[in-house]
Amino acid sequence: MRYALWIAHEVLYHWLGGTCEMTITDKKTLEDILAALEGCQRIFIVGCGDCATVCETGGEYEVEEMKKALEAAGKTVVGTAIPDSTCEVLVTKKELRQHREATEAADAFLVLSCGAGVQAVTSLVEKPVVPGLDTLFLGDTLRKGQFYEWCSACAECVLADYAGICPVTRCPKSQLHGPCGGAQDGKCEVDPEQDCVWSLIYERARKTGQWDAIAKRMAAPRHYKRTTRPRKRVFEPRRAGLSAARDAE
Repeated sequence: MRYALWIAHEVLYHWLGGTCEMTITDKKTLEDILAALEGCQRIFIVGCGDCATVCETGGEYEVEEMKKALEAAGKTVVGTAIPDSTCEVLVTKKELRQHREATEAADAFLVLSCGAGVQAVTSLVEKPVVPGLDTLFLGDTLRKGQFYEWCSACAECVLADYAGICPVTRCPKSQLHGPCGGAQDGKCEVDPEQDCVWSLIYERARKTGQWDAIAKRMAAPRHYKRTTRPRKRVFEPRRAGLSAARDAE
């Protein structure tokens, strides 16, 4: 099943021309993880078959690697599970059911997924849940192992106003009215190794004939109420039959 999921990722990756957006994570240090697990001896590890597998932070290999590290540190790993997509509560619930004896024996859960996946597990168990990863950003994949933050999921997409390039995310200062005074030779003041996103916006706007329209719309007031946290989106699925079947599992 895991191999089939990996193949599906590869097919999607190449079908999209090498670009695929996902939640990008990085590993916490073992020292930090052990500190968070202090007082807990029996650990159940939960990985993720989706984004964390692609990021090589929470797939089969990383779960096994973490298991060995915890055991070397004197912990007892009572079991492991890798839901296809840990942030999907029902998927994770179904996966954990298959390990009921081990989960009941655990003192704590260590989750190798994004923060959404960690909280999915938290909603399902009444024991301490510890994150093994840091969630970095919503990323675009250019090539295997190369992830870039191009979207902040800000709830008010302004890409139409800026030639399809996001200054909210790709400018360290999130400037919406043009480049800051420190940009030089098309490079960012904050990180000179990066192109100034405003140079990219201007260049693309001229190439696509959008310059006049962009100049008129630039820096319109934003509705920050839309980004009040925590956010949610609830709707009635059109494929209600499929959803009902999954809920019944």
